[in-house]
Amino acid sequence: MDKCWKPIRFQKHLPLGKSASNCRGTQVILSLTQGLFSCLGVPCPTCRSSGIMSFPTLFLGKKLLLLLPLLMCFTSRVGGKIFGRCELAHLLKVSGLEGYRGYSLADWVCLAFYESHFDTAIVDHEADGSTSNGIFQINSHLWCEDYKHFQPNFCKMHCSDLLTSDIKDDIVCAMRIAQGPRGLGAWMGWRENCEGLDLSAWLKGCIL
Repeated sequence: MDKCWKPIRFQKHLPLGKSASNCRGTQVILSLTQGLFSCLGVPCPTCRSSGIMSFPTLFLGKKLLLLLPLLMCFTSRVGGKIFGRCELAHLLKVSGLEGYRGYSLADWVCLAFYESHFDTAIVDHEADGSTSNGIFQINSHLWCEDYKHFQPNFCKMHCSDLLTSDIKDDIVCAMRIAQGPRGLGAWMGWRENCEGLDLSAWLKGCIL
């Protein structure tokens, strides 16, 4: 994917006067359009190396620019992962969560399922403008930095770090949250679906 996001070079010498801004705009669309076609592995129709773009391609380029945020979202999702139940249980165990703060390993697996269905790339946008992030749905209001609200960031990490397949950061932050007076009760998913129940089925068949 590296080829898709290399810095784009524009022509240095552009006409002066009113037409200069139009030329720059066309050049930007041309460069981005060629880059997007290259990223998608499709030849750019009627794109010319001279920097001249036909009207159909110019129109198509503008349409592709509208899809750029979607493409960026797609690339960010590539780094995520949906864990298997036993795979996650094993990882949480070796990370020290079994018995942590008096909670069983099954408590943590149950929590993760009802918060994210074991999907590390989940981002939930809350009514207060904050986001809940990753496999434990850790909220940006208190625990991570989203560069929008400048909240306390008690876990000292970026919210985007919680969306990758490497969940070490998520585990460290979840342990910090569990140290609070509410323990795992800080998560609604655990309170409503796991607390006080027989959770042995969450580890059934797992080789731990």
